[in-house]
This record gives sequence, structure tokens and C-alpha cells, in this order.
Amino acid sequence: MSWQPSKDPVCTVPGGCPPVETVIQPKSRDIGGFEVRRVLPSAKRRMIGPFVFFDQMGPAALPKGKGIDVRPHPHIGLSTLTWLIEGEIMHRDSVGSVQAIRPGEVNWMTAGSGIAHSERTPDALRPKGHRLYGIQTWLALPKADEETAPRFEHHKADALPRIEGDGIEATLIAGTGWGKRSPVGVFTETVYADVRLEEGATLTIPAEHAERGLYALTGAVEIAGARFEAGAMLALRPGDPVDVTAAEATHLMVLGGEPADGPRHIWWNFVSSSAERIEQAKADWKAGRFAKVVGDDEFIPLPEG
Repeated sequence: MSWQPSKDPVCTVPGGCPPVETVIQPKSRDIGGFEVRRVLPSAKRRMIGPFVFFDQMGPAALPKGKGIDVRPHPHIGLSTLTWLIEGEIMHRDSVGSVQAIRPGEVNWMTAGSGIAHSERTPDALRPKGHRLYGIQTWLALPKADEETAPRFEHHKADALPRIEGDGIEATLIAGTGWGKRSPVGVFTETVYADVRLEEGATLTIPAEHAERGLYALTGAVEIAGARFEAGAMLALRPGDPVDVTAAEATHLMVLGGEPADGPRHIWWNFVSSSAERIEQAKADWKAGRFAKVVGDDEFIPLPEG
């Protein structure tokens, strides 16, 4: 699969175009009692800024003795970020990282030329059962950085900038926005924020980023007189600030940034500007040439086809 980065539309509507350019309804799937809602990529919009993948996982209650077990698998050409609202996941990777991720914290893994990692429920949580709820995202790397050395960084919740006031409580997860900058090591202009609005509160999303989207996890928002319920991605028209008002108490994610610098291909867990590079990554994983995940000897075989 491949796609071109989006281009700014030309507004021809007298009096201006609506600020919501596209509404994307996610595709849901149940994986053994655990719901995952795939938002990006979609047929309507493949990327928003560098965000090439956006999944809502849960909320779900995992029964006693159960957990998630995403065995070691490979990535190239992207950075991953899992934002947890509830629960805990243990991350292990092939550069030696062993790091739990908890609500409000950031595990930022850059695959670059190639990395393998696993994501599992910690052993201590399995006997009593627990809840899991969060957002998984991939951000495509610029062409110049696609083959950068793989790396990992972790940021605790108190290291992330906060935006507060007038019924707004927000965390800037990555990139820049509202006059603040996150410490997360992004490779291109990015905005990614977790926002909670009281009923009637208004968040202005600045025009500083070329592509912007918002996804309400709960509640509903009003934009230019139109109401949008939770559970859909709203891709915003570029060029102007957008006022988002909470029609009721609302929890939403804001994302976006600079458009990709050319077409991107995606196959399984691989993202690249080169179809040939994808084929090489497939062959490398099949032949066992990726570095091994520290402390996790299992692996997911290369899918057929």
C-alpha cells in the first residue's frame, strides 16, 4: 500500500469553507474481547501530518490471568508512541530497553533502519486482572531520517508541558503547540496533545501546523455550529485557527504537523518511501537478521502474502 501526502485544498465556497475538511469513521475489530478501533490509515485520509497510524485500544477489562502479549516484531522508517489512559504495558526492544509505560508517560521508539520490540502485560498485573485503554500511533520519519540508528527514550508525566485554564486541562505529548514544546524527540514539525474540556469550554487549535486533526474519545464537540460526537477523526482545513467547544464534558486528542515529504509505502509494520526497502525489511525479518529483543525470545513470523 502506498499514498501521497495530502495537498492543501483551494477554498471556493463564498464566505469561506467549513473548518472540518473530512470526517473519518474508524473500523472496529474485536480481538478476543478487546476492541481496537483503526482510524488511520483510512480510505478518506491516509495521514495527518506525520501520523500514519492511529488506533484506539479499549477501554477494556482484562480478566484474571489474562493480558496482552504482542510478541517481538519489527519496524522500519517510523517512530511509535503509545499513550495510555488506563493500564500498564511492558516494553522491551532490540536496543536493550526494558521500560514499563503507564498513564501520562511517553515511550518514544524510533525504528529508523530497523528495530524489534514486544509489548506485554506485566506479570504482576495478570493474577488480579486489570483495565487497558489508550491510543497507539506511528509517525513516519522524513526521508533523510528513515535510516537513522534505532533508539528509545522515556519521559515521565511531569516532564510533559501542561496547558490549563478556562475549563481546559491538556498535556502536550509531542511537538509544539500553545506556546509550549514537548521534550519528546520528534523529527518533523508535530503536534500531539491529550485534552480534557469541561462542558462549554473552548479550545482554539492554532494554525501553526499545516495539517491538524482531532479525535474525541468521549463527549461531543461543536465546531462552527456543527456538532460532532465522540468516536470519529475530524481532519481540519488548514490555514486558520479552529475553535472547538465542548458540547458536554469531552476528552479528545489533537494531532498533526508537517505533511510527509513524498509518498509512503506501508506493509505490515514497515513504513518507507521506498517499496524496495520494504522488500528488504521483509527478507531481513524472515532471515532473522534483525537484532533480538532483550529478554523476550519469541517472535511473530512474517505474514504470508
